This record gives sequence, C-alpha cells and structure tokens, in this order.
Amino acid sequence: MNQRKRRILQAVIDDYILSAEPVGSRTIARQHDLGVSSATIRNEMANLENMGYLEHLHTSSGRIPSAKGYRLYVNDLLPREPMTDKEKALIDHWYRARVKSMEGVFQETTKIISRVTKNMSLVLAPQFSQARFKELRFMELDGERVVAILLTDTGFVENRVVRMPPGSEFKDFTRMAEVINRCLAGERLQTIRPKLYRRIRDEMMDESLYNAAMELIHSALGEEKKERLYLGGTRQMLEQPEFQDVERVRGILTMLEEEQFVKGILHTDEGGDLTVTIGQENEVKGLEDVSVIRATYRLDGELLGTIAVLGPTRMEYGRAMSLIEYLHTSLRAIVGRYSL
Repeated sequence: MNQRKRRILQAVIDDYILSAEPVGSRTIARQHDLGVSSATIRNEMANLENMGYLEHLHTSSGRIPSAKGYRLYVNDLLPREPMTDKEKALIDHWYRARVKSMEGVFQETTKIISRVTKNMSLVLAPQFSQARFKELRFMELDGERVVAILLTDTGFVENRVVRMPPGSEFKDFTRMAEVINRCLAGERLQTIRPKLYRRIRDEMMDESLYNAAMELIHSALGEEKKERLYLGGTRQMLEQPEFQDVERVRGILTMLEEEQFVKGILHTDEGGDLTVTIGQENEVKGLEDVSVIRATYRLDGELLGTIAVLGPTRMEYGRAMSLIEYLHTSLRAIVGRYSL
C-alpha cells in the first residue's frame, strides 16, 4: 500500500460517505488534486479492489469501500474532525438546561448523539453491580409503612415501600438507617462482605428489622436493576439511504428491540476507552452492514457504562468518534457531580 493508493482510497471513502453513491475514477480526478490522470486512478482503484479494500458493484462503474477498506481508513487515514468550541458550548448548555436528574443525563445523551450523527444512539447507564452504597433513608408513610430510599455513589435511587414489623416504630427505622449507613458506607453493592451483614444483625438486635433491611438491599440488587439501557435515533437511522430497504432494516430493528441483545453489543472487555467495529467485524449475525462506535466511561477508575453510535458502515466516522470522545469526558464530569 503505497502513498498514492492510500490517498486514492481515502478520497473514495470520503466521497462515498458524503454521496452514498459508488465512486468512479473521473469523480476522484475531478474533485481531488492527486496529480495523476483519471486512467491512473482507475488502475489504482482496480488494484485496491484486488487487494480487498474496494468493492465493485456490477450495476455501476464506480466502487465502494469494503469493511477492510473502512478499517484501514479508521485506523490510519481518517481525517479527524475535533469538536469546535461552539459545538462543545452548545452540548454543555444542552446538559445544563435540560438535565435535572441522573436519569435525565442519559436520556439527553441519546438525543445529542442521534441528532449530531444522524444515526442510532445507545447508552448503557451506570450499573448497580459497579455502584457503591452511599446512604439509606426512611420517610414515614403512615402508621404501618415507611418509604425506604437507597442511594448509590452513581446517583441512582431505589425507592421501596416497607411494611413496619409488628410492634416497631418509625424511630426503629431511623436507628436501622444509622446502623446500615455506618456499616456499608462505600461498599460495592454486589460484593458486600458477609461479615458486614452479621455486624448489622448484631447491632440491630432485632431480627424482624434486620430482615426488612435485607429485603430492601437485595431488591436493589435484582437482575433487572443491574443496568439501564437508553436508545434513541431510530428515525434518523431510517433516513439513511442504506436503510430504505424495509426488509433489510426490519431485521436490525427487531434485534434492537431485544434489550439483552443490545447490552451484548455494548459490553466489551477491551481495554481501550473508544472502540470501532465495522461491518462483519460485528460477531452478531444481522449486523454485517452496520458499524458501532462505543466508549466506556468511568468514575474514579470504576467502569460505569457505555455510550455508542450504531449506523451504516458509510457513517461519518471522524465526526462520530470526536463526539463520542467528547461526551465520554462530559459524562464522567456530570456523573461525578450527581454522585457528590
């Protein structure tokens, strides 16, 4: 792959991303100052096709990038488009004006991603499996029930109505909260040590109160509470030329309706913060025609969740990657503020 081939491949992919139409040698010669003739460009494009970087549609004289071509483009040729100060200011203002809760952070993040990239946005919110205990509070509801409020360091809240055991009073629940807050402060919810439960039981000296407390904590650790998924931008994705084929897009949308399937796309054990999977690099059948750009975000070094863009392989990688990188930084700061 010499420099001329690299420049021609970059020009083909740049043009195809903008036009969604197969690119011919005359178009490259006319729109890019490569210093070579249209015939030379045509020969080099044929060589790039033989090398697996371009594909030739039989209905057109032009060529389109292959997954291999996109991979080289993303790794080595991509003209990065950093977010401008104006764009950053608009995003920051969006968060300040619209976000009133932790849940709102992720709802608005999906809107920002889909509006900027014109593709589908996916956000996996902080997981209880990674969250640490922050505080337990009780509010008196009536003479028989109290509302328990469990807060974590990631800002999520578990509310639950708890029936007061016979013979107990609200002051007993106040004492319960004091004991639990002292024993569990800073503990990861999924890995609370057994000796801490024993300590809570011993300090409470009331089996019925202890059982009520454990019911609340375990409800917060239920499987359905481990992570929350937010999706956005279906309409924007359907407007892409690649998804005008109803049958083609129906399969993708059907898969995206399965929450566990989408979570499987977002979960990654890779060490890097930003990853890009292109076309057939996606191991899941049915996603061979899409690319996924995703980034994990962390709080104090702890993995909290993932944000991602899902769209056709012909997406504006530079712009999408710059946006995800900026939101990745923004989310760390915003989640940190809500965790104080």
